[in-house]
Amino acid sequence: MDAFDLSGRTAVVTGGSRGIGRAIAHGLAAAGADVAPLARSRDDVAAVADEVRERGAASTVTTCDVSDEDDVRAAFAEVRQALGPLDIVVNNAGVNPDAALGPPEAVDSDDFDFVTDVNLAGAFACARVAAEDLHDRGGSLVNVASVGGLVGLPRQHPYVASKHGLVGLTKSMALDWAPDVRVNCVAPGYVATDLTEGLTENEELAASIRERTPLDRFADPEEVAGPVVFLASDAASYVTGATLTADGGWTAR
Repeated sequence: MDAFDLSGRTAVVTGGSRGIGRAIAHGLAAAGADVAPLARSRDDVAAVADEVRERGAASTVTTCDVSDEDDVRAAFAEVRQALGPLDIVVNNAGVNPDAALGPPEAVDSDDFDFVTDVNLAGAFACARVAAEDLHDRGGSLVNVASVGGLVGLPRQHPYVASKHGLVGLTKSMALDWAPDVRVNCVAPGYVATDLTEGLTENEELAASIRERTPLDRFADPEEVAGPVVFLASDAASYVTGATLTADGGWTAR
């Protein structure tokens, strides 16, 4: 089990204040890493930082808007000063607002840009800013995409485009950064978080999603954290450029 031990490593988790990101921060801390959960709300980040410390790891309270590269640079510098050089970066920050849902002709270009700026350009900015540390440390970059990065989803065009882009970015970065840095991706299916409450509370929609999912349920956030911890660890030392689905079998059909 030593291959899963992340002791002595520093991790950044964007979108780390809730849902999947919060679970990932908990998982990395439980594996021994010091963890900086990044998000826009200082109060939310502070709460998760306290939870990381309760697991015996160091943390810091740092806010970040991943769609602003200057803000990313400032946030990552603050994390380095508090916790040391970065060994692990998890690009988890993502959005899929109601305004960006609908048929293509109904999606405003500003809403399209907002989604891609956070989900795709934001991840790329974080990777660029962390590149020197990751190369120096032999680090690991894990992007959190979606089944929407592997298949089409109706009425979610900006989201699907951004997540397909993130899967492609993972592959191309893995080629450019090998052998020093491993770059991988996790593609979750439908996960029960506050962002999917509208789905889980709609009995008809929730039933259709469960019917489409061979495991017949939504995932818990912790079920996405496990694959991320694996990809970040030495247990995945020969894995790069891969997309690991955690989708309950959604894409097996």
